Amino acid sequence: MTSGPARATTVAAPLYQLKADFFKTLGHPARIRVLELLSQREHSVAELLPEIGIEPAHLSQQLAVLRRSNLVTSRKQGTTVHYALTDPQVATLLSVTRKILGGVLSGQADLLEDLRADDV
Repeated sequence: MTSGPARATTVAAPLYQLKADFFKTLGHPARIRVLELLSQREHSVAELLPEIGIEPAHLSQQLAVLRRSNLVTSRKQGTTVHYALTDPQVATLLSVTRKILGGVLSGQADLLEDLRADDV
């Protein structure tokens, strides 16, 4: 019995785990709002701040999370940092999410109407 060199075994994370991690990254209201704004166009940090409504340090942390996840990219122009989406499909995802939520909320409104009708 001969023994060869030890092989390193790497096990890729299952796709469902990667998806879960992706959605965890989206799991903060400030990050969602940043992505919504960047879906429209590139923004500087100074433009994002009043729209997001959080402290500058907190916005910086949220942008760092989005950068590490490769959802946004940044470029510096003088002393101004501009952010943009790395992939336009992020905007598509947000749009689809809005449509799904519209359907869910519509269904809940129908249930509420049914409950009110039972009170009569």
